[in-house]
Amino acid sequence: MAGIDQLLKPKSIAVIGASDRSGRAGYVVTRNLQSGGFQGPIMPVTPKYQAVAGILAYKTIADLPLVPDLAVLCTRGEATPALIEQLGERGVKLVIVLAAGMRGQLDSLGTSQYAIMQRVAERYTMRVLGPNSLGMILPWLNLNASFAPVPANKGNIAFVSQSAAVCTTILDWARNKRIGFSTFISLGEACDIDFPELLDFLCRDSKTDAILLYVDSIRDARRFISAARAAARNRRILVLKSGRTRGGSVALEQLSQTSTGLDAAYDAAIRRSGMLRVNNTHELFAAVETLSHSVPLRGERLAIITNGGGPAVMAVDTLMDAGGKLATLSDSTLDALNQVLPASWSHTNPIDLVGDADTQRYQAAIDIMLNSDEADAVLIMHSPSVTAPGLATAKAIIHSLKENPRARRFNILTNWQGEGDDATVARLAFTHAGFPTYRTPESAVTAYMHLVEYRRNQKQLMETPTSTGLMDYDLLAARAFIEQAEDIEHLTLTTHEVRPFLEAYGMQVISTWLATDAVEAAQIAEQVGYPVAVKLRSSDIRHKSDVQGVMLNLRTGAEVANAAQAILDRVSVTFPNAHIQGLLIQSMAPRAGARSYALPSVMIPFLVPSFYSEKAALIGMSPKMRQSGSRRLIWHWRAIL
Repeated sequence: MAGIDQLLKPKSIAVIGASDRSGRAGYVVTRNLQSGGFQGPIMPVTPKYQAVAGILAYKTIADLPLVPDLAVLCTRGEATPALIEQLGERGVKLVIVLAAGMRGQLDSLGTSQYAIMQRVAERYTMRVLGPNSLGMILPWLNLNASFAPVPANKGNIAFVSQSAAVCTTILDWARNKRIGFSTFISLGEACDIDFPELLDFLCRDSKTDAILLYVDSIRDARRFISAARAAARNRRILVLKSGRTRGGSVALEQLSQTSTGLDAAYDAAIRRSGMLRVNNTHELFAAVETLSHSVPLRGERLAIITNGGGPAVMAVDTLMDAGGKLATLSDSTLDALNQVLPASWSHTNPIDLVGDADTQRYQAAIDIMLNSDEADAVLIMHSPSVTAPGLATAKAIIHSLKENPRARRFNILTNWQGEGDDATVARLAFTHAGFPTYRTPESAVTAYMHLVEYRRNQKQLMETPTSTGLMDYDLLAARAFIEQAEDIEHLTLTTHEVRPFLEAYGMQVISTWLATDAVEAAQIAEQVGYPVAVKLRSSDIRHKSDVQGVMLNLRTGAEVANAAQAILDRVSVTFPNAHIQGLLIQSMAPRAGARSYALPSVMIPFLVPSFYSEKAALIGMSPKMRQSGSRRLIWHWRAIL
């Protein structure tokens, strides 16, 4: 936490590489600081101009009249280490680095500018945000130390992202929706300041009610989980994690030059930590709008009020697919609705007011539901109608909700369908009134299910995990196994090779046999007993599914031989240069109580190296761990177990 308080409460700022040329980073940052209304000294540093944006500039860092609390580096990556050195000598302890591509910029010795910058900053105990950061916006301090094209409104949502592009997208959307932020931080490549420290701060920040995270990868899984679990007890946390699919994970690793880890592990860790995961930016926008206007959900019962049966059915389908729950109407509520609705109404939930419903019919049905205790949330839907004009109906409903004191006990969501001016203005009216609104039935229900999923995750957070008792493991044997593999630089182990290591920790692993061709595979299968699985063994092919390299539930020798030969034939066509080490033959495991991954569930939340049933990759959780060799890995397993 050292330096984080100062980062988020700076009293003076220096802009290194300030510029008076429109479009340059140094110009935009200086202008943003000035137009944002920051009350402390703003000190541009540039040898080219006497003043930047009308502010007196200083030629060098040494010329600064005082030591700034924060310096923003708007210079090229190759100049950054030297400037960090000068700032360190001046006594500056906090720096935001905007430069991108520093990992690929090498000096004459082949060391990246990224690594050099880290070493210099560590020598001066300087904290660094970035590189490749968009900067930081603190609306409540009138501070916009960023390269962002639009400012952020004041609000109670904190946003922390590893992607600058996602930052600008969120900012643009939030301004249109009039959603504000307490803190807006672009981590960039996070060479120093990262999620754990910011979560520790934000969960104590009085201006922050909810925290949004955009995550590419986690460097220190244990610290992240610890900080997230603590923060989730006090603040609502939403996580958008990229790289969910295999293709996305590969693309992310190529773009970020970092190891992303197993998505299933991230998913389990997010759920168990009491956070809420969303799958795309559309869901994130919907979840933000819902959570920014919601009260804690008392239960999961949803009531739907609509003037159209078709859209309501689509809403129910989405609700059921997501594991939601419709509210059940009591006899007394049905009687009350019968008094104000025509005989042709649906007589169930969803409450279909019928196509000729007018504004008064909407108001009467809403008041009846709010005065009952049969629902925890109400979704009000509207299809374009002559008898209930969109804007007029929206205004009447807003008035009813404001006047009914019980409305504050419910989560109210609205779905005003249509793309015309009337529907658009009606949705805007709900937004201004503080009620979340959506264009489609599906998006409205998906947003509601975010509340439900968050509530469920919070329950898991408060649960005490069941103890599995003491595990009997042979640490010396496991360590010797890892050291032996390290000595011969054999860092990728197939199932039969990793079996002794897993068994040293008391894990049961399916016996595996090796075959060189289809004939031998069939012979082994006869000895093993059916059914069996046949799997490709090749260190050059990362994903066996690329060549359908796993065939399951084979029950005869002919099936085994045909499957094995088919795998080899596909490899020869798809990966003609791949080194094939043969085929793996395994008995099919009993499904009851089985897991698809050969590792204890306790390890999943910590994103430890993934031990698949097909192979185990002895890689660490970060490039640094991988470079230090697999010896550190055994200590990581020991610490967890």
